[in-house]
Amino acid sequence: MQAPLYQVKAEFFRMLGHPVRIRVLELLQNGPVSVRDLLIDIDIEPSNLSQQLAVLRRSGIVVSTREGATVNYALAGGDVAELLRAARRILTELLTGQSALLAELQDSELPGDHERPEHTDRPGQPAAHVRH
Repeated sequence: MQAPLYQVKAEFFRMLGHPVRIRVLELLQNGPVSVRDLLIDIDIEPSNLSQQLAVLRRSGIVVSTREGATVNYALAGGDVAELLRAARRILTELLTGQSALLAELQDSELPGDHERPEHTDRPGQPAAHVRH
C-alpha cells in the first residue's frame, strides 16, 4: 500500500529539516561544489558533512560526481533551488509582518507604560485594598 501524498510530503520536509542540509542546498544553487569547498563554507567535521550529504543523495535531490580525487555535489534539478527561494520569500513576509507589528506596538506605547502598573480588580478602576 502506497503512503498518502501528505505523508510523503511530510517525510520530504523532515529530510530537509537539518541546518547543514539546508546550507548545502543553498551552496549548490549556483552549480556543483566540491566536498572540500563545502567543508570550508560550512565549517563542520568531514564525517558530519558526509552523513548529511548521504541523506541528500539518498533522497535524490543531490547528485555526486567524481573527478579524480575530487567529489562534487550538485542539485538534481532546479525545483529545489525554487523551493529555497520560495522559503526565503515566505520568511521575508513573516518577518516583515512581525517587525511591522513590533513597530506598531512600540509606536503605540503610552507615557508611563514602562512604570510598574497598578493592580486593579477591573480595567479602569483603582485597586481594591486587600488586608493581609
